[in-house]
Amino acid sequence: MNRNKREKEYYSIDVGDSTFTVLKRYQNLRPIGSGAQGIVCSAYDHVLERNVAIKKLSRPFQNQTHAKRAYRELVLMKCVNHKNIIGLLHVFTPQKTLEEFQDVYLVMELMDANLCQVIQMELDHERLSYLLYQMLCGIKHLHAAGIIHRDLKPSNIVVKSDCTLKILDFGLARTAATGLLMTPYVVTRYYRAPEVILGMGYQANVDVWSVGCIMAEMVRGSVLFPGTDHIDQWNKVIEQLGTPSQEFLLKLNQSVRTYVENRPRYAGYSFEKLFPDVLFPADSDHNKLKASQARDLLSQMLVIDASKRISVDEALQHPYISVWFDPSEVEAPPPAINDKQLDEREHTVDEWKELIYKEVMDWEERTKNGLIRGPPASLGAAVSNDSHESSTNDVSSMSTDTDSSQETSAGPLRCCR
Repeated sequence: MNRNKREKEYYSIDVGDSTFTVLKRYQNLRPIGSGAQGIVCSAYDHVLERNVAIKKLSRPFQNQTHAKRAYRELVLMKCVNHKNIIGLLHVFTPQKTLEEFQDVYLVMELMDANLCQVIQMELDHERLSYLLYQMLCGIKHLHAAGIIHRDLKPSNIVVKSDCTLKILDFGLARTAATGLLMTPYVVTRYYRAPEVILGMGYQANVDVWSVGCIMAEMVRGSVLFPGTDHIDQWNKVIEQLGTPSQEFLLKLNQSVRTYVENRPRYAGYSFEKLFPDVLFPADSDHNKLKASQARDLLSQMLVIDASKRISVDEALQHPYISVWFDPSEVEAPPPAINDKQLDEREHTVDEWKELIYKEVMDWEERTKNGLIRGPPASLGAAVSNDSHESSTNDVSSMSTDTDSSQETSAGPLRCCR
């Protein structure tokens, strides 16, 4: 495409403190969220005739960490195709050459609210258990591709008013994991598992802890472990759940173990005290869902020692969750991720930039005129889904990497199952 023709396809608009330069097919841009990873706007796509969310990555080539995360997010979003993971509809850059390349825009499905807003609602057991079921389905799908999230939180989980739920991001690259005594407190860590806080090895059920924290917040209406930094985070955990056993402490590296062993010992509280019946909705006659079941699930997810914590598969079989079990959702085909060393790869910023530019150009080539051309075939469904939704009046919210997104009213949640 020649330069003049390309320039005519784009226009610029100020969004808060940022300028969005987007394809003319996207109109009615409105800011709906911002964070460390970028700014998100709602827009109307005149090609697909639907509302979308456009995320402008914030300074993706500022350093190696930003560049690696941008590449990882783009590659994974192109591969994943599951109803409980946000769908990528388009990727573009207004720049014409690799030398000029500096901005990456991701176009995604637009949802109605993030889970931060849903937490403030009074949910019955059907809605609470159905939302948790969908989280677990999405996590299982990521795990099937070898993606362990490790940073699930309400701001990165979005819902529609019909109670459908999708996970927004793909968590931490492995190189971002750090120990208790090393990293300054930059983003919310309320939902990170003890093994992540303490810099230990981890397995897939690291994400079950996060779901447990989110479930606890949905029940209580407030954050369960609101630490102000890594150390305070750990203290909040043991004050409520109790100091872990010596067996667990022996798994820590020496410096972290010394710190943990020198903390006061706590007996912790029973789950009946942490989550009394009064916090839960009335027992359900329809699906026979009860507070006792919800509390039992919490007690199996919020276990400090990961070797004793419930797995994703076991959680999906739990009586509080299994009422929604659908093999087509739970056992959906895993995403085919070609880059097996995605998390281990290390490059200079310029090398990451070239890799990202190739991915963007590949996407633009395959989506000329708004249509997917060529592999990956699984994205066809993502583009066609909900294409009838052309109203520009959707209540919408979509957050990025921190919890600073603008809040909007989510409206009543309908349970469609």
